[in-house]
Amino acid sequence: MSRKALLLFLATGLAWGLPYFFIQIALEDFSSYSIIFIRVLIGAAIMVPLALNSGALKIALKHWKWVLFFAVMEMVIPWWLITEAGRHISSGLTALLIATVPMFGVVVASLLGDKSIRNPKTLIGMVVGFAGVVALVGIDSIQGIVDPIWVGAVILGSIGYAIAPAVIAYKIGFVPTTGVISLSMVFVAIAYLVPAITQLPLEIANTPSVDSWLALLGLGAICSALAFVLFFALIKEIGAPRATLIVYINTLVALLLGVVFLSEPITPGLLIGLPLVLVGSWLAGQKYEAKQPAAS
Repeated sequence: MSRKALLLFLATGLAWGLPYFFIQIALEDFSSYSIIFIRVLIGAAIMVPLALNSGALKIALKHWKWVLFFAVMEMVIPWWLITEAGRHISSGLTALLIATVPMFGVVVASLLGDKSIRNPKTLIGMVVGFAGVVALVGIDSIQGIVDPIWVGAVILGSIGYAIAPAVIAYKIGFVPTTGVISLSMVFVAIAYLVPAITQLPLEIANTPSVDSWLALLGLGAICSALAFVLFFALIKEIGAPRATLIVYINTLVALLLGVVFLSEPITPGLLIGLPLVLVGSWLAGQKYEAKQPAAS
């Protein structure tokens, strides 16, 4: 991995390790619909002018159907599942479950033509990672620490995260990043407009804290606009499957923030499940990674 790729890898991992922390703070004063709407509104306010100025938005509009697919699979569905899950499970657990993305990414890559999923190391990795999720959910469920329904919701979001970038890179990888991201955020804002405006006036009337507003700003500017630009740049450097490995950085950042600033507990299930999920995801993605040339 080149120095540029490594810097992009670390920066993207940090940017996408923050949302779980920001979401927990924003949920104190806002609904999930409002959080997502304001998040994409801020992100779009940053990205759309850039895309218009460069002509990227015009190009993206020509391929709006695939951009809409990306928006639904990457934002509309996963962001609601993950944001709402923040009311029921810890931010650290959410990040750990998102670490299953590389495993699902291998499956998606296989469906798009790569057969490396048949490799024994890949299959072992997927089994180990799945065992980690089962151990985590099973142990903590018995102790009444975690809600399996919302664990499933986050895993469903992870599947969307695996599908969206792989398909967009495969189908319209030539479309400028800013165009895809800005148009996607417009689509998401439209999708969440009605449910958000039915709740926002009351939420604002209740005088949200400064921390909640800052968390929304961070979600929009850092975790949406900046993070997506970094992520697409990373994909161009090392390919979509390898880029999903940023979830390991995400997980560490989210766990540290949750424990230090949100006083989230380190549970028995987390201690057992964390290494299994991370090792399993690494094994699952490693063989596929070796078959992929870095993008030029």
